[in-house]
Amino acid sequence: MKKVLLALFLILPFILNAQSNIKALVGGTLIDGFGGTPLQNSVIIIEGEKISAIGQVGHLNIPAGAEIISTEGMSVMPGMWDMHVHLMINGHSDYGHWDSTYINEFEKTIMPASAHQLLMAGVTSARDLGGPLEASLNVRDRINDGQLPGPTMYMSGPFLQHEPYPGTEAFRWGINGVQDARAKVKRLAEAGVDCIKLIDQDQMKMEEVEAIVNEAHQHGLKVVAHSHRPEEIRRGIKAGVDCFEHTGLSSAPEYPADVMELIKERTAQMNLGPLFWTPTVEVLYNYLYVRDNPELLDNDCWHLDLPDHIISDIKASIRKPGELPYFQLTPSRKPTLKRKVQQLLEAGVVLLVGTDSGVPLKFHCQSTWNELDVWVNEMGIDPMYAIKAATYWPSVVMGVSNEVGTVTAGKYADIIAVKGDVLRYITLLQDVDLIIKHGKRYK
Repeated sequence: MKKVLLALFLILPFILNAQSNIKALVGGTLIDGFGGTPLQNSVIIIEGEKISAIGQVGHLNIPAGAEIISTEGMSVMPGMWDMHVHLMINGHSDYGHWDSTYINEFEKTIMPASAHQLLMAGVTSARDLGGPLEASLNVRDRINDGQLPGPTMYMSGPFLQHEPYPGTEAFRWGINGVQDARAKVKRLAEAGVDCIKLIDQDQMKMEEVEAIVNEAHQHGLKVVAHSHRPEEIRRGIKAGVDCFEHTGLSSAPEYPADVMELIKERTAQMNLGPLFWTPTVEVLYNYLYVRDNPELLDNDCWHLDLPDHIISDIKASIRKPGELPYFQLTPSRKPTLKRKVQQLLEAGVVLLVGTDSGVPLKFHCQSTWNELDVWVNEMGIDPMYAIKAATYWPSVVMGVSNEVGTVTAGKYADIIAVKGDVLRYITLLQDVDLIIKHGKRYK
């Protein structure tokens, strides 16, 4: 008898610990990420890092000892993805000053702060497109090891382009010939990047562009390319780029007809999979509003984890948002955005939610919900499509849909919840009430 009691005494802490490691989200409307009819009165059981069961109140038993978290009156959905972020910047208007002043603080201060800000905005996965190689991978790995709070990060490391802009060589690599193109992609792949970022490909030789894409694909890496200029798109499609970014720097009212024919021809080849596109429209669409209503810039959510001297520097740089050179053409570009997005949708492109967060006036804590708001309330995109573009489709393009992207038994518990009906009021996502990443509650 004493031996039995002793055994129970020894294992009891482990039993209690196992029970406390179980969470039950009870009562909310579940939008699972697949795009189907939401599940009312949902119950989601989380054991450790993963989802173990999904059902409804009265039909799914809650394990004894589970921590019960009420989601009554809430929309419950997968944690959001932002498919175009820049952790190394945070809203400052002068890139030259920022890069020269803070490059030694990117890894230890700025990138971790940006990641934390994204997570607290409900972004549990993000793709960083352009940064110093070692810093990018170290921050990603420290997040994955639990040393830093942040989304699961997918890093491209340095941009690949014809020639780096002066002063950017630490995070932009020039390409000089086919052999160099393959060697630099191989170097990135062996270092452990998650994708390849290609820009200004219209300034490269076509064989260099093809070498980058082919080498990346041989290493199992997707290639993400700028689409600011028509020739960038033409060359990207010809070379087999997997995902395009942005809607163009020009004020042209729409994409040229020949470009649209190339896009349609590519989307018709379903044996190649979907053609993905991250339009990043909110940074342009909202500029005039932000310029005329700068109180939005005083939201201190972007101060999180940043030291006072950096916060003061950012504030000083955006004190006069109407005078920033970065945005002077934007009033002419804004009217073109809706048409270009519509062209892409009509051509069968799969859109992804991404924001370019970190560029001037765009903070990591605000950009993702703003992008969804513009899609739904300004571009007329169906809210369910928008949510799927911020949850399911990103996991597909990054090759991790068997692990995350939807609220599904067996996948990691990356889940957020907001009070109210997010399908009716997408802007509710500006204030996420519950944030769980890999089973750990952050808010």
